[in-house]
Amino acid sequence: MKVSIVGGSGYTGGELLRILSIHPRVEIQHVFSRSNAGKYIHDVHPFLKGIIKMKFTSLDNLNLIKNSDVVFSCLPHGVSKEMIPKIIDYNVKIIDLSGDFRLKEASLYKRWYHFEHKNPEILAKFVYGIPEIFKEEISKAKYVSVPGCIAIASILALYPFAKRGLIKNTVYIDAKVGSSGSGKNLKISSIFSERFNSIKAYKPAMHRHSPEIETYLQLISNKKFNVLLAAHTVNIVRGILATIYLDHYEELPQIWKYYREDFGNEKFIRIIRNPRGYYKYPDPKFLLGSNFVDIGFEIDEINRKIVLMVALDNLVKGASGNAIQCMNIMFGLNEDEGLNIPPIYPI
Repeated sequence: MKVSIVGGSGYTGGELLRILSIHPRVEIQHVFSRSNAGKYIHDVHPFLKGIIKMKFTSLDNLNLIKNSDVVFSCLPHGVSKEMIPKIIDYNVKIIDLSGDFRLKEASLYKRWYHFEHKNPEILAKFVYGIPEIFKEEISKAKYVSVPGCIAIASILALYPFAKRGLIKNTVYIDAKVGSSGSGKNLKISSIFSERFNSIKAYKPAMHRHSPEIETYLQLISNKKFNVLLAAHTVNIVRGILATIYLDHYEELPQIWKYYREDFGNEKFIRIIRNPRGYYKYPDPKFLLGSNFVDIGFEIDEINRKIVLMVALDNLVKGASGNAIQCMNIMFGLNEDEGLNIPPIYPI
């Protein structure tokens, strides 16, 4: 498959290139960048030196993608929606990693992303890219929108309960996210002196992944409920740990049964619960560089609630790895091709 990337300078673009470089069915054609056109890719992504010997292509030459089979768009929120219609004109498959095509209702973008979405007809053509839930839809799709990192973690953890109609009240999600989740743009809050030894609540309410989680869990359950998501940035580079409080009580054997039934055959979902061991619950430290999702759970017998824990690498299963998993499904390949990468440990 001939693959091009639009907006390849950021962390997700670099992670796409890292994984695609070892994919047995992929030929990387063009990597477009406005700010780095003409530079070698390894000048921006030094870990790829000796692996990818290409230069970034200027976006002025976007017509070169017409010979590609699939295009990954890693452009920022708000920019992708302007570029995608131009890419569609070249009749290629598109996998978008921004938030611009995740929500089903164009009106939601004004509230959550602070821009008017002027392409609702294109919005309707995008399939939401969670392979473990929407595999059939992805296999038939021409355009896929990759979920936000907190969103995919939360939706996967909550899916068995939504599917069985067991979510009835507000779901509370507490997410801890590594610094790479905020991208490469320089801000005072992102420099080392500010971030190191720090835990900050950067979005304790009204996080833009909230409507994603609500939209697709409500679609699965056919019930209305709210999501309250509080996001914190923590002193790690990669990884997410989300702790979810579900206003529902179930015995532990039944919860095990739900996850085995729904995810027992999924290649990238691991159920982690070992109360007698040293590593009792999911921890992003043991997922870095991989496409795995680890899900764990516990019950609060006094308050009669379930506590879910879910961890993943925000740049792999939370973005680029999941995008490649979607690509594999779109082209009828084994969904784990190029993704059988063990986590890196210790790190």
